[in-house]
Amino acid sequence: MEFFATLITVLDSTVRLSIPLLLAALAGLYSERAGIFDIGLEGKMLAGAFAAGAAAYITGSAWAGFGMAVLVAVALALVHGFASITHRGNQIVSGVAINFIAAGSTIILGQAWFSQGGRTPTVGGDARFNEITLPGADAVRDVPILGPIYSNLISGHSILVYLAFLMVPFTWWVLYRTRFGLRLRAVGENPAAVDTAGISVPWLRYRAVICTGVLSGAAGAYLALAMNAGFVKDMTAGRGYIALAALIFAKWKPVPVMFACLLFGFLDALSIRLQGTPLPLVGRVPVQFMQALPYILTVILLAGFIGKAIPPRAGGVPYVKER
Repeated sequence: MEFFATLITVLDSTVRLSIPLLLAALAGLYSERAGIFDIGLEGKMLAGAFAAGAAAYITGSAWAGFGMAVLVAVALALVHGFASITHRGNQIVSGVAINFIAAGSTIILGQAWFSQGGRTPTVGGDARFNEITLPGADAVRDVPILGPIYSNLISGHSILVYLAFLMVPFTWWVLYRTRFGLRLRAVGENPAAVDTAGISVPWLRYRAVICTGVLSGAAGAYLALAMNAGFVKDMTAGRGYIALAALIFAKWKPVPVMFACLLFGFLDALSIRLQGTPLPLVGRVPVQFMQALPYILTVILLAGFIGKAIPPRAGGVPYVKER
């Protein structure tokens, strides 16, 4: 039973750690399916996390923080769209620039506004997304096996966790069962054919980057107001890049994206659990190695287990309308 309790704890941590990856990966899915590569997910998450922490502290409302995170991330997404869609700039350079802008501006503004070394003050109460206890969770807590699964693993998460998992079937429905999704996939494969059909390629791509901004802002809000109690500088810690890796690993499909993010979240949770724990035949492993383990395994998985990942054919290529 001790092993089962440990397993439940690790899986619970897996869910919590995979949510920002899932939201960011779904964000990248919309833009990359439309042919806009977005390496700036990290920057939009970081800026969204800062906006969420600052707004929640000032207003005392978690939803105000969430809304501000989405607004800031959408604004940065539109900057990326303006550079790469309207002016046909290099999409990689634009994304990297957004990452640098977010990394620097959050620290400068945090220090200027709150004088706490680039972080926001700690928030609590209604300024955070607190855990939700599902109906019957307390009643079945002592039931063997099923009780811990329902009360500890399924119940006890913030509303953003459940919304993130609901976004997976919703994204699948949007991409494969709606006119917008059909056009979005088509513009990432053959924008000239979409243009010939009388559909605006730039407007479609702008709508895709707006979707990216909404979801990456939600990922930042989760980091600041659900996983933590405020913004800490560089708190994304490379999650935007891991989300891109999960997106490639899942070959730009919503349901595999969810499982890829859960896998990376599990590796992260396992590394935290094993820190300072002696391992058989190895002994005590340095903490630095365990902290680097999820990133090392991410590279190994991408290098050896992904197979051939074929991105959208028009990805990263500015569209120039033929006259």
